[in-house]
Amino acid sequence: MTNTVFPIRPTPIIDVAGDKGFPVSRIFCVGRNYADHAAEMGHEVDREAPFYFTKSAHAVMHAGQDMPYPPRTQDLHHEMELVVALGATATNISQERAMDIVFGYGCGLDMTRRDLQAAAKQKRRPWDTGKDFDNAAIIAPLTPKADAGDIGALEIALAVNGETRQRAKLSDMVWSIPEIIADLSQLYTLHPGDLIMTGTPAGVGPVVRGDVLRGTIGDFAPLETTII
Repeated sequence: MTNTVFPIRPTPIIDVAGDKGFPVSRIFCVGRNYADHAAEMGHEVDREAPFYFTKSAHAVMHAGQDMPYPPRTQDLHHEMELVVALGATATNISQERAMDIVFGYGCGLDMTRRDLQAAAKQKRRPWDTGKDFDNAAIIAPLTPKADAGDIGALEIALAVNGETRQRAKLSDMVWSIPEIIADLSQLYTLHPGDLIMTGTPAGVGPVVRGDVLRGTIGDFAPLETTII
């Protein structure tokens, strides 16, 4: 084996209900997947096809840890999302078979430096600095698909300091999980370890140091963090 010029950075591992861990490979994020959120941001939903941005696996932070307020922003926003974890490889998979590659689900926060994102949009530049930064993907322990049952009727919600900010049904998503997976598999070969953050409902907003965030989706492990 070739010696490396510096120690290899460990792969982030998300806890799974039980005693195993899920090593994270890539994080795909779906944009504007709830019509009410698109509207609050001044956009219409593009129903032609889903669109995506990405976060580095090293943006992962475990739920339960404190999140340091990130640099170069004055407008850090929460975006509560369903996380879909993939457990098999697929290319050009059909919608009918798409769920076969799902390992499980979890609660996630797509933290966003909204001011940097807005400035990038205004200049028609990439969103990377607004979306992909340290601790920008906060993920709770995963629930295996076999233990989750039908999730369509589950409620997704986020409270800040005990006050509900976001609430919707997963069935409100514009693009369903099979549709997203089938579409992504035409753009990439999907692999075990990939995560899909499936979009956020309306109610996104700023958080400041000292705020306590709690996100829930049905009976999945809840997501909690404090901004410090």
